[in-house]
Amino acid sequence: MSEVIRIGIGGPVGSGKTRLVERLVPRLHTAGFSVAVITNDLVTDEDAQRVRRSGVIDPARVLAVETGACPHTAIREDPSANLAAAERLCVKFPDLDVILIESGGDNLAATFTSDLVDYWIFVIDTAAGDDIPRKNGIGLLQADLLIVNKIDLAPLVGADLDRMRHDCTLARPTKPTVFTDLRSGAGIEEVTGRLIEGAMLVPAGR
Repeated sequence: MSEVIRIGIGGPVGSGKTRLVERLVPRLHTAGFSVAVITNDLVTDEDAQRVRRSGVIDPARVLAVETGACPHTAIREDPSANLAAAERLCVKFPDLDVILIESGGDNLAATFTSDLVDYWIFVIDTAAGDDIPRKNGIGLLQADLLIVNKIDLAPLVGADLDRMRHDCTLARPTKPTVFTDLRSGAGIEEVTGRLIEGAMLVPAGR
């Protein structure tokens, strides 16, 4: 399993994490990567079922982890359930290059342990307020890549995108931020490029 790159995807409920998975998988496939997905949720496999139904991936390549009452525990304090799920996928699919690990919806303090992931993405959205970058949440500050999603909703909720860009630059002066509308796919090509470069992804066949 050590040769498989594990990518964490975290962020608050409704920010667009599952949509990001659905957008990334076909682009990673096109780039030559063999991909699997692990979803985390409290006491359900709803996100896993959604990804399986999406048609973008073989349903057998999607596993669900039920985290219980504290969603960030399974990606930070005790990642054993996620590590076990990753091991099962690697045994079943020896060609794997990448496993996307979507966290359960959590607050701005959610982070991934380096024992679980090699690179991680944090997703926020404009509809939750343009002050989020100024709250200095540890997830936003420490993630390798920040995605500000739902830019199409900014004018409807009075969010100032220019202010958010400025504040993200102040909060993350050396780390990238990408503004997206994942529903339409706007920005996903830049996200994919940043991910491949930042996580140093190389398909096993190359």
